[in-house]
Amino acid sequence: MENDACESLFFRLLFFAEDAPHIFPRASSFLYIERLIVLFIKNKMRVIWFIITQAFRLKSYICDSNQIGSMNENVLAKLKILAESAKYDVSCASSGTVRSNKPGMLGNTVGGWGICHSFAEDGRCISLLKVMLTNYCIYDCAYCINRRSNDLPRATLSVSELVELTIEFYRRNYIEGLFLSSGVVRSPDYTMERLVRVAKDLRQVHRFNGYIHLKSIPGASRELVNEAGLYADRLSVNVEIPKEENLKLLAPEKDHKSVFAPMKYIQQGVLESKEERQKFRHAPRFAPAGQSTQMIVGATSESDKDILFLSSALYGRPTMKRVYYSGYVSVNTYDTRLPALKQPPLVRENRLYQADWLLRFYQFKVDEIVDDAYPDLDLEIDPKLSWALRHPEQFPVDINKADYELLLRVPGIGVKSAKLIVASRRFSRLGFYELKKIGVVMKKAQYFITCRELPLQMQTVNELSPQRVRSLLLPKPKKRVDDRQLVLDFGE
Repeated sequence: MENDACESLFFRLLFFAEDAPHIFPRASSFLYIERLIVLFIKNKMRVIWFIITQAFRLKSYICDSNQIGSMNENVLAKLKILAESAKYDVSCASSGTVRSNKPGMLGNTVGGWGICHSFAEDGRCISLLKVMLTNYCIYDCAYCINRRSNDLPRATLSVSELVELTIEFYRRNYIEGLFLSSGVVRSPDYTMERLVRVAKDLRQVHRFNGYIHLKSIPGASRELVNEAGLYADRLSVNVEIPKEENLKLLAPEKDHKSVFAPMKYIQQGVLESKEERQKFRHAPRFAPAGQSTQMIVGATSESDKDILFLSSALYGRPTMKRVYYSGYVSVNTYDTRLPALKQPPLVRENRLYQADWLLRFYQFKVDEIVDDAYPDLDLEIDPKLSWALRHPEQFPVDINKADYELLLRVPGIGVKSAKLIVASRRFSRLGFYELKKIGVVMKKAQYFITCRELPLQMQTVNELSPQRVRSLLLPKPKKRVDDRQLVLDFGE
């Protein structure tokens, strides 16, 4: 629109200056025309440059699409099989990497090739190539889709094939990083060595600057784990089953010792690297995004208390960044050692993540969330609300006087809201409407707080009773639609 207006104005003034030279002095009219010509040329050049760049981008996009289609069909077939085998590992929410955009680059996403979307700590959505090096495995774990006794399509990518796939996808902006795991073939050390070779070739040969998350194989040697940490941003070892006896029942070839040993190697590597970098600024970094792990929920008889106590112990280690909880998916229905579940326990999984959040950011202890009297989390309400209803003596909390730690325990008040409350009340006393503007969920918080100018109808948990507050906050059941066929009866 701006270019069209400029062009129209140019011709109108040009004709006007030619037809009516007596209106403008000669020098003045030529100056106007000269400036207008320059402006016109500049805008025209911008339009032409825009058309050229868009044409090249379109050509690049078409070429990329054609190249994807013309890739080795054998490699793409392997990729589909191994991406399908990797989808049950949920521990791929990476820390991400901060890289500035480059002028002239065009991003694109493509589905169906093992690309998953994950979220970084700052909330960014990032794309990872989530794939296994091989889905062959010498173990016969009852809960795993890739167990030795399963009859399913098997495939193995060579190191060079996987490196080439990653680089090609990264160059086209399909992905920002690689999440690589593998079944165990021959031995843990043999498999771990191949994983390390992939990361090493990406970093040293191809100068890959994206994110790499490597799964450390339980039982792998310390030397290989230490080498992996030099090339990977994050390492992870899956605990899978919280209790040793249940792990032995479902995976006789595994034990917790083989899982916790690599965790210890990773922790020592990170701490040693941190000390070295304090002395030598250019010392190599070791797994800068730390480590993570995963536990399966619902495959065995562990209570939420057992799971959360183990999570709390793992978070006590300085390098453990995340513990992931995966609701058990019934992939091996023929095995009688496993529960017969029609669908994964997603609500329980969600409650465990909420409790995990309380441990990490809300300064709760495990025995405050679950104990011997309540070993499992309430599936109807969130853990924070459940704790508040079990401890009505802690409430109501005066919003204008309570310290930050106590504010965090009020249902409906999060970390951000608590910080804003502490900062805002230095200037004036806060009331009901100020709290709503801050972001407090007053639907929950109103029963546990006192503040300035509360609506008259508001009552606290002590005035109503925990049971009454619970019933008020429970989600209302959805009305079922009557699907019966209407009958037209004309009395015949």
